[in-house]
Parts: sequence; structure tokens; C-alpha cells
Amino acid sequence: MKTIEVVAAIIMSDKENTDKVFATQRGYGEFKGGWEFPGGKMEEGETREEALVREIREELATEITVDEFFKTIEYDYDTFHLIMHCFISHVVEGDLLLLEHESAVWLTVDELQNVEWLPADILLLDDLKHYMIK
Repeated sequence: MKTIEVVAAIIMSDKENTDKVFATQRGYGEFKGGWEFPGGKMEEGETREEALVREIREELATEITVDEFFKTIEYDYDTFHLIMHCFISHVVEGDLLLLEHESAVWLTVDELQNVEWLPADILLLDDLKHYMIK
């Protein structure tokens, strides 16, 4: 089975305030319509953090800072094994324009279950709830 390694941004509403997290709805591909934390594949020679900053710039026309490593998720989809490195981040500049996604929403801890997450992203939710209410 093919392995795909990606990075994902858990974009919080503010560096000091973790009351909301940004979720995007895929606008293309096999998982079109599913909700996820934005990000993508690393390019050769990039660190995970550099890849994440580049992906968010490309997908959302926004500059973020990568504040801290959160968790790595591994999940077996039907046709590939996913390794997803997730990082807490926040917006430094930009308006989170949807260049590749259908929709986006800011979710409070109580609203995390209000969207249909992709299977790998679901695995983050329990730990994310604890992080948001700390």
C-alpha cells in the first residue's frame, strides 16, 4: 500500500485564545465535500513547518505561524496509508481565502462534531477538545 505523508494546520482563532478552530471542506478529489484541517504534502527538502506555511499560503492566501507540534495521525484509507503531522498555528496575515476549498468554518469546542470530518481528521478531535478547554 502506498504511503502519503502530509502536514495539517490546526489554526486557532488567536495565539493566546484557543476558543475556535478553523476547518475547511475539500473542494476537489476523492474526498470532495469532506471536512479537514488544511494542509498538504511536503516537498523535497522542506521541513514539516516550512511545508505547512507554504501549503496554507497556496490554499488560503494566508500567512501563519506554526506554534507547536500537536500530534501525528496514521490512518489506512482504502488505497493508501496516510501519515499526517498536525501543528497548532495561527494567522499572522491574510483573510483565509478559499482558493481550493468549497467552504470553511470556525468551530468552538462544542461545535467540533457539527461537520462531517474525513476519517483521519476525526482521530484528532478528542485530543483537540482537551487542548481547547485547557
